[in-house]
Amino acid sequence: MITHIQSAQTAQRGIVLVSSLLLLLVVTIVALSMFRSFGIQEKIAGNMREKQRALQAAVTAQQFAEVWLSNNSAGTPSAPCTALMNGNTGQGQICSNQLSNLSIFPNGVTAVPWMVSNTPVGVTFTPPGMSIGSTTTTANTILNPSYVNAPTFYISDLGASPEGSAPGEIYQIDAVGYGANSNTVAVVESTYVVSTSSHNAGGP
Repeated sequence: MITHIQSAQTAQRGIVLVSSLLLLLVVTIVALSMFRSFGIQEKIAGNMREKQRALQAAVTAQQFAEVWLSNNSAGTPSAPCTALMNGNTGQGQICSNQLSNLSIFPNGVTAVPWMVSNTPVGVTFTPPGMSIGSTTTTANTILNPSYVNAPTFYISDLGASPEGSAPGEIYQIDAVGYGANSNTVAVVESTYVVSTSSHNAGGP
């Protein structure tokens, strides 16, 4: 009888050991899957951040282009654009070769950088405080990371406005912004009308 009781206790201790090992294995698998999930979520958050940075850079270039167009459209005739200009130095251009023309830009608006005869075209604009192309990590670049390229805009002359009561010229503004690498790109587009009007200064 005594021998039978000792045998049962020995078997019971073996079951506890196996159960403990199985529980440890399950806990380990759950912990590893949680750590992997955290890594994926971190990458998703980083990608979303870069997407927003690229979009904001493109919108900034678009708004600058609209202001430039309002101030310079009257004295700047449209002409074929064949080079890249710098908006920070006051340069700008109104292009007669429309960006939507697939015979000139066969890959469309979203194929960046925009090229004519293998030469980049458009106008770059770097907002104050934006760091372009820097790979050095400092305390400042951690808080304000650099961008791989400067935002660029392209103004296409679409012709005269068909609106008889408000004569003017219609322009298409396309702008591209980048994040920290060339794979993060955002392109925005707007249609802008610069109209002319007159009134009798001596009248009521």
